[in-house]
Amino acid sequence: MNASLDSIGVTTLDRRTTTFGEWAGKVRLVVNVASRCGLAPQYEQLEALQKRFVDRGFTVLAFPSHQFLQEFRDSEKIAEYCVTTWGVTFPVMEKVRVNGRAAHPLYRELTKTPDSEGKAGRITWNFEKFLVLPDGTVYRFRPRVLPEDPAIVELIEGAVSA
Repeated sequence: MNASLDSIGVTTLDRRTTTFGEWAGKVRLVVNVASRCGLAPQYEQLEALQKRFVDRGFTVLAFPSHQFLQEFRDSEKIAEYCVTTWGVTFPVMEKVRVNGRAAHPLYRELTKTPDSEGKAGRITWNFEKFLVLPDGTVYRFRPRVLPEDPAIVELIEGAVSA
């Protein structure tokens, strides 16, 4: 699955076009974020994970989405919010759709992965997380599972370099 994910195009918030494969070989935590969501304080834990593991082959990759009507309209406001409110240093992509026919290709693939209860399919809310290991294994965590949940941290620690 990893090779197909890595070929998927993504665009960063500063409009740089690349592929998901730019971060191949790293442990990647993909999160659909929204600035005006009640779960936005999760940005703090996402940044803490980034700082803790970035030098060991890990990155958070944030994908803002207005699909649940809680994200700013323009990229500049999203970028300003992420940096000034949470001190975000991880890559943030342009806004995407995460569900439906117009869903971003990365999310069309990731949502095939079931969560811990065996449920795959639609993103249920902002801050749903997909942990993509270097070997292509994907783990799914629902929005209310915090980024520093032991299940996520243990998987990261088991997959990053010592």
